[in-house]
Amino acid sequence: MNIAIAIDSFKGSLSSPEAGNATADGIRKVFPNAVCHISPLADGGEGTAEALAAALGGTLRTVRAHDALMRETDCTYFVAGNTAIIEMAAAAGLPQLAKEERNPLNTTTYGVGEIIADAVSLGCRDLIIGIGGSATNDGGTGMLSALGFGFLDKDGKKIPLGARGLANLSGIEDSDIINGLRECRVRVACDVKNPLCGELGCSAVFGPQKGADEEMIRNMDGWLCRFAELTKEKYPQANKDYPGCGAAGGMGFALREFLGGELISGITLVLDAVGLEEHIKQADIVVTGEGRLDSQSAMGKAPTGVAALAKKHGKPCIAFAGAVTRDASACNSAGIDAFFPIRRSICTLEEAMDTKNARRDLTDTAEQVFRLIKAFKG
Repeated sequence: MNIAIAIDSFKGSLSSPEAGNATADGIRKVFPNAVCHISPLADGGEGTAEALAAALGGTLRTVRAHDALMRETDCTYFVAGNTAIIEMAAAAGLPQLAKEERNPLNTTTYGVGEIIADAVSLGCRDLIIGIGGSATNDGGTGMLSALGFGFLDKDGKKIPLGARGLANLSGIEDSDIINGLRECRVRVACDVKNPLCGELGCSAVFGPQKGADEEMIRNMDGWLCRFAELTKEKYPQANKDYPGCGAAGGMGFALREFLGGELISGITLVLDAVGLEEHIKQADIVVTGEGRLDSQSAMGKAPTGVAALAKKHGKPCIAFAGAVTRDASACNSAGIDAFFPIRRSICTLEEAMDTKNARRDLTDTAEQVFRLIKAFKG
């Protein structure tokens, strides 16, 4: 039996590779000679860099950079040949800030630019950037500043970092960008479809979770609209309404319009990079899953991305999850033929999240499901 396994992480319990291996252990208790191909999986959010690095053979690199409040910190990313796999949240992530520190007027993407600059200096020319979980709303200007772009006020002086600096923006310069940047291919894991500005723009939709009040939202939206106008004067093809430009406080706009980045669904990018489709073609059964399956899982998240590939090639697809909600039946319509929660008994959340317990429960559940498959196969 040939089985393609691609399971997203059970956040706080198992990484994607750990979940895949635990599942394979259960399957082999029933089918000792099963060929289990385990592909790391993520959907563009947390864990994407790790999953891609596992697939591409990447090594971890640590660089000294600045966080969203310009405090020096150690940031990590992966390098695989001439490919750099970067998560924006490593330098500008919302979880890094205490609740009282969250203020998008002050937070900056500068550290993300420092990581990109380090990768380019190493000779990386293929940049894969995940932009989930940001604490910022600066339109990516901090990141671009670290790469040598100039954002100037009416007196020709550099504007302050953070969204508040955009209030004084009057001009954009690109004559001092770092060497090699224009040679880079940039792919952006981006599932958000919001435009840069307006009612569905980044300030209105995502600003509140980053600490913005109503006045901040109005101001930031106006500043970003002005930034977009100046960008279009510099680069006529710029489009603030392109789906995804509002991702990560405008980082999608900056990466697309200034660096020529391609905004790609996170799961599409990962599935392509790990070459999962080829393994599915050869598989008898496809196994996927994640920590929690619910109706949102059916809306383009990792497991249903895997299921779509399985259906494309006429393969049955089952899923395992740490928890399953009543509305998870939407996943059946999205291509998952059957799904199974792995908890075997009542326990505390802490016990359920324990890595040892989660691994054992996943292995045991996979074993029982494949015993059923064996029984029906005869």
